[in-house]
Parts: sequence; structure tokens; C-alpha cells
Amino acid sequence: MSDNYIQSAKRTIEIELAAIAALSDRINQSFSDACDLMKSCKGRVIVTGMGKSGHIANKIAATLASTGTPSFFVHPGEASHGDLGMITGNDVVLAISNSGNTVEITTILPLIKRMGAPLISMTGNARSTLATQSNIHLDISIKEEACPLGLAPTSSTTATLVMGDALAVALLESKGFSEKDFAFSHPGGSLGKRLLLTVNEIMHCGERIPKVIEGTLLSDGLMEISKKGFGMTAIVDHTDHLKGLFTDGDLRRAFDAKLDLLSTSIDLAMTTNCKTITADILAAEALNIMENKKITGLLVTNNENKVIGIVHMHDLIHAGVI
Repeated sequence: MSDNYIQSAKRTIEIELAAIAALSDRINQSFSDACDLMKSCKGRVIVTGMGKSGHIANKIAATLASTGTPSFFVHPGEASHGDLGMITGNDVVLAISNSGNTVEITTILPLIKRMGAPLISMTGNARSTLATQSNIHLDISIKEEACPLGLAPTSSTTATLVMGDALAVALLESKGFSEKDFAFSHPGGSLGKRLLLTVNEIMHCGERIPKVIEGTLLSDGLMEISKKGFGMTAIVDHTDHLKGLFTDGDLRRAFDAKLDLLSTSIDLAMTTNCKTITADILAAEALNIMENKKITGLLVTNNENKVIGIVHMHDLIHAGVI
């Protein structure tokens, strides 16, 4: 029985791969014209489709919207009952129907035409009502569905989705859409956090900064490290200028050197010329520095080399940068 499952799965994948491969020869002038029309759209790209095509249309609209082409999905059935008011003459309509004769879509075609919204169709039938009445037609026809009954939309929906992705990516590249642009439309995602969040937004300031004055005894420096919980402390002068850093690693070296914690100044064991960052850099950049230097925290200084904050690996994890 398990062999039957495997054979069926492989056959499905092979059929759908063939359907996708066939699309390549249809990326022609009509595709370019569709991209130009969507790129120059002064309103929104309205994507519509019924049934399984509707599910795919919804996803295509979401992909377009997240990659720099303002778009949303309108259900064709609801459009006949008021939602047609969501479409204006400044919009471009992308209508999807494998048969090209879906009643809910063909019913609203005259109204779309009347308001002057350009119509792009995706169908598997170039002679269908939808295809012939559209300004631009994109061929998504397939040789066969992966469903052995030829009934469940499988290869056809896959081909439609891929054609939609092709449109979205072509428009993305044409507009010069960047990672930062993507992050602005995904501020809650990990990519948004990586590309938009700065150290200033997550660093600890004021009394939370572990620091001691130069000349402090090692034992007192250890008390500061324990109290603040960052595994390190800054050593500053009386005007808050950074002089050095003392970490767990420096403590191990102090033990190896048999330094007396109760009588030795922390200045003799601290690391000078330690790595610091500024508050305006991206949190993701701070993460890269920590990973490359194999450290868990960084002091934040201003342009006068005064300590103004500290950021720890845990802060980056909590903020979703990792």
C-alpha cells in the first residue's frame, strides 16, 4: 500500500511539473503588456476568481501587495451584491478562471468594461468569454490535471499560481523593490525586524548599564557584573568616557595570572580597545558582530566615546531579530 502512495505522489509531481514547464513558452508579449498595465496602474490591481481559482487569486493578490504592487482580492459572487463598488476605473482587474466561462465572473464583465477598468484574464481556454473580452489574455492551459478523474483542480491551480508569481516577481524587479521595501510591508515578521530595528530601540540605558569607575577593585567590578546580569562591565572615567571592558573571559585570565581580587585594580585586568557599536546601527548588524566575534553583548557609545547603553544577545532574541 505504501508503494501505491509513493507512486501516486510522484506521478502527481511529474504532471504538475510538466504543467509549470509548459508556461515558459507562454511568457511572451502578452505577459509584458500585462506587467506594463499593472505597473502603470494608478489604483489597485483587483484580483478575482471563483472556487479553487478564487483561493489562488487571493494568494496572488497577497503576493502582489507584499512585493510592491498594491492589490486586493474581490470575490466575484459578492461583487454582484455590492462589492463591485470596491473597483474603480483607475484599477486593473486580473480575472482568473480555468474554463474562462465562470458565470459569477462573466456576469460582472460588462460592468467592469463600463467603468473603464482594464481587464487581464488568466484562463485555460483562449476562446472563452473571459479571454475574448479581456484586454490582455494569459494562457494557463494544461495538458492534464494531476487528479486521475480529471475533476479536482490540481495542475491547473498550480500553473495559475506560478503565473501569478511570475507577474509579481517581474513587477518587483522592474520597480527596483528592495529588501527594505519588503520589510516595510512586513513589520511584524522576522525580516522586518532584521531590516528595520535599530540598536537604539532595544538597548538598555541609564542605571541598567553595568559600569564602574577606573581604579575600582576587581572584587567591586565583579559585584557590578553580578548585579546587572550582562556578564560584563564597562570601565569609565569620571566623565563617562569608556576606558575598557571587563568580561567573564577577563576574569578567567585574572585567575590564571593569580591576581588578588581584593587588592587589584580592574584597570590591570580589563580589555582596552574593546569593540563597541553606535545606537543608530541595525540590530541585525549588532547580531552579526556578536556572532563573528563570538561574544554575547556589546557596549553602545556615542561619538564622544561615552557609554550610553548596552545590548545583549538575549535582547536580540526577544526582539525577534534571530
